This record gives sequence, C-alpha cells and structure tokens, in this order.
Amino acid sequence: MYHRFVARRVRAVFAEISAGNWEPMVEGMASDFTYHFHGDHALSGERHTKAALRAWWERCFRLMPSPTFRVEEVLVTGPPWATRVATRVTVSAQILDGSDYENVVTQFLRMRWGKITEVRTLEDTVVLQRVLDRLAAAGIAEAHAAPITG
Repeated sequence: MYHRFVARRVRAVFAEISAGNWEPMVEGMASDFTYHFHGDHALSGERHTKAALRAWWERCFRLMPSPTFRVEEVLVTGPPWATRVATRVTVSAQILDGSDYENVVTQFLRMRWGKITEVRTLEDTVVLQRVLDRLAAAGIAEAHAAPITG
C-alpha cells in the first residue's frame, strides 16, 4: 500500500511539473538534500538548497518552455524511513529555436518519512548537449552557462 502511494505521488508531481508547477517537487525535498543532475552542461550540477533548485527549474523552463514529462515506470522499495524510488520518464518540449526535443530521463531517489533526501538524474547527455549547443549558437547564452549549484 505504501509503495503504491509513493508511486502515485511521484506520478502526480511529474504531472504538476508538466503543468508548469515545479513547486510540489521542491517542497517534497527534505531540509537536508542532494539533487544531482549528471553531466557537464548548463543543467548539470549538484544542488542542496531549495533556492538553488528553484533557480534550476526556472532555467530549465527558460531553455525548454512547457516540457512534458511522461512517466513510463516507477519502482518503489523499502520502508518509510529508507525508501528508494527509480523512475523512467520521457521528457519532450519545443525548444526556443522551434525544434522538438525528446529524451529519456532516469532518476534514482532516496526518501525518508515522505521527504526526498537524494535525487540522481541521468538523461542522455549527448541528446541534451546537442540541444544546448544549438540554443547557444542561436544566441541564447544561458544554454552554455555554468551549472546552478548551491
């Protein structure tokens, strides 16, 4: 029952993000958390504060307005004090140059008593880097900006 509740909540949060509201995701973080997006690009890096996480989401939405997150799979294991979640999500968006973007994201989360303590996000970095390079070439400097950390 608990695992189904967590999986439903994960799907609901992705639906909120797809609707333009990332705040439920930010508020789902524990007071002490790590959010790591793998790679070496404008969306990569590690964040430990809600302010940095909000700034990161703002950048995501500036670079790829109105993304859609289609949750393909959610796996949940462990008790409420040591829950682990794995997701496979397809993200799609129309980027600022008018082209379409689609990529597969996997996330590994750790939760404690309903709050997320760790997120590790892996996205096909080659696909993502190509889009960021195109945006930078079109004059959108933020596509090659340093990662948001903090």
